[in-house]
Amino acid sequence: MQKRLLIAVAAGALAVGVTACGSSSSSGTGTTSGSVAVDGSSTVFPFAQASAEGFQGENPDAKVTVGESGTGGGLEKFCAGEIDIADASRPIDPADEAPVCKKNKVEYAQIEVANDGISIVTNPALKITCLTTDQLNQLWQKDSTVSDYNQLGGGTPAGKVSLYGPGTDSGTFDFFTETINGEKGNTRTDYQPSEDDNVLVQGVEGDTTALGYFGYSYYESNADKLNLVGVDGGSGCVKPSVATIQDGSYKPLSRTLYMYVNTASLADKAQVKAFIDYVVANAQASAKTAQVVPLTAAQLTTAKSELSKAEGS
Repeated sequence: MQKRLLIAVAAGALAVGVTACGSSSSSGTGTTSGSVAVDGSSTVFPFAQASAEGFQGENPDAKVTVGESGTGGGLEKFCAGEIDIADASRPIDPADEAPVCKKNKVEYAQIEVANDGISIVTNPALKITCLTTDQLNQLWQKDSTVSDYNQLGGGTPAGKVSLYGPGTDSGTFDFFTETINGEKGNTRTDYQPSEDDNVLVQGVEGDTTALGYFGYSYYESNADKLNLVGVDGGSGCVKPSVATIQDGSYKPLSRTLYMYVNTASLADKAQVKAFIDYVVANAQASAKTAQVVPLTAAQLTTAKSELSKAEGS
């Protein structure tokens, strides 16, 4: 928890006063200089921050600002042309977000950077070991009347329902509601929402009948304070791990994480090109530092190919 909070504090300090970035110039040491503005998913945030810190370590005259406004918030800024890179825990919405980018003449490349498995967790006092996707649907759907966990059946223990989850700007919220409840945004409203996953971790940790969901890295960083619940998507109960997320056996809550790069920034700002090149070249190492699930070898090959295509090389 301490590490995650320190990262969040550092990112908050970096994100203050982000303005439009000018063109880059090389410093006297031959490293890249200039500003890169990144914002979006709280799930991708640890990876983006680790990448930024590694890049700035090699390029001390560069400044990469990393915000955490949620996938929806980040893509809104991105399609308005306010930032260079949007972090996203789901693909851009072709019906709502992509047309805004097109209207504003913001062209982009979609780069896979890591993987994630949405983790269902409870307070350790609430001894739930596994839930089916049907039970999750019963619990979280818009018209749910489940007020005690034992109403879910299947041997779930008694306990007053107390739920924690992402806010509506979160890509995690979008992915979970669409996957579990059949429609993006379809959810009960009597839960504690936050765009900040650290707040959700703290909420579940401090509430003896709490259940919540958020990205795997936030569970992994707080595993000693939380109970991880397995999910049965029809083939038996599976808990998220690096292995089960990468091979897709943790279903249906495994997903790919992305960075969307403004191709104009990529072409016109040397620092943006240098940063995204660094991101992809060091994706596995940054994932390890950030405690997120790295790309598979095949995904990494795809990421390199997409970046090469976007750069016209």
